[in-house]
Amino acid sequence: MKNRPKLVYADVNGNIFDWPALEMAGASAKELKRPGSAELIPLPEGSELFLLPERLPVGYNPAEHRFEPLTSDPFSQEEKPVRAVAAFISPAYTQLYSTAYMTGPNAPLLPLFAYTAVGWLDGTFVVPAIRIDSDERQDFRNFDSKLIERNVLRRLKAEPDNRLLQHLGRCSLNFGCPAARNLFMNRWEAPLPVSPECNARCIGCISRQDGTGLSATQDRIAFVPTPDEICGVAVPHLEKASRAVVSFGQGCEGEPLLQAGTIESSIRMMRKATGRGTINLNTNGSLPDAVEKLCQAGLQSIRVSINSARPQYYLKYFRPNGFGFEQARRAMSVVKANGGFASINYFVLPGFTDQKSEWQALKKLISETRLDLIQMRNLNIDPEWYLDEIGPDLSEKKIGIERLISLIRNEFPDVRLGYFNPPLEQ
Repeated sequence: MKNRPKLVYADVNGNIFDWPALEMAGASAKELKRPGSAELIPLPEGSELFLLPERLPVGYNPAEHRFEPLTSDPFSQEEKPVRAVAAFISPAYTQLYSTAYMTGPNAPLLPLFAYTAVGWLDGTFVVPAIRIDSDERQDFRNFDSKLIERNVLRRLKAEPDNRLLQHLGRCSLNFGCPAARNLFMNRWEAPLPVSPECNARCIGCISRQDGTGLSATQDRIAFVPTPDEICGVAVPHLEKASRAVVSFGQGCEGEPLLQAGTIESSIRMMRKATGRGTINLNTNGSLPDAVEKLCQAGLQSIRVSINSARPQYYLKYFRPNGFGFEQARRAMSVVKANGGFASINYFVLPGFTDQKSEWQALKKLISETRLDLIQMRNLNIDPEWYLDEIGPDLSEKKIGIERLISLIRNEFPDVRLGYFNPPLEQ
């Protein structure tokens, strides 16, 4: 027990403690696990700890050889309630287990974040996770908040009529969007949101929630910027930024392909102004014919979001209007046929993403589309709600997230694993 991480919990005042009588536990879907020492890393800088309302922390009792909830504060003389604790780990890291907890009858839905298991070992918080991308573009230490604020205010004052720039300034200052912040530090990947509307109703949408009681974590853009406004943001970035990427399709918008005409005109204007940098599209891939036109205009890379390579679960999450998994798959192939770079934004939830049948479906997708990159991003959603909504067979064999990563690398050595859209000039 000496070298095993300890359970952490929160008291009624939100203070976090470790409880040595119970070891840390994790969850693979609804199956409880004991994370191995090789699966644990110190909590990455910039991560946050969340307290989970009406949820009891669950740990492993080594004396009784069983998992059990911590029902009250062991350090209090009175019987006081406790809450489970989870980590929201920094970008570039993929979780191996969700946090373990027991949900109470009156528990509200959890907000749209990812909930990674967290424990206490040798004087520090630890999490079961792996750094999947060495790119430091969103590492906490690389952001100078005072410099960003000065740059934002200076540029917004200089360009008051560019609505897109004004919107991104708010994203940077109010929401701490890493992509927007990098735009104002003149480096790396810059966002180009364009679409107020969407043709899907994703249950985990972070910019619009209807009827769930959840708050969207970002404000969706309320207008369609003009090509001039888009290029006013994109062209200076492409011309001057280090490792420059500009990306349509952001968390603060709907589906960018619904504004394909505006995007096409913008890309042609960008490429008339400069040949430098990478033009990327983050999308649900719903309109592959539009993607074809964008490639002909100069689009170089695409990232298609999927929660599963199995169409039945894809449809239950995305709830698409007028398209399906086949259109998303074809959009990837279209980009490859035009000599471009294709990746997927693969929403990872331990216990579902690593099911054996999901791995078989993913292998088929990689082979059919000739994917270049899989971005293994943690799914931001209440895990129990997600599983109840899409209804997978939880008795199915799981291979583990870490083993899934190894299998992809072994069977598809030319496919990159990561977290971010890469600059293609490098």
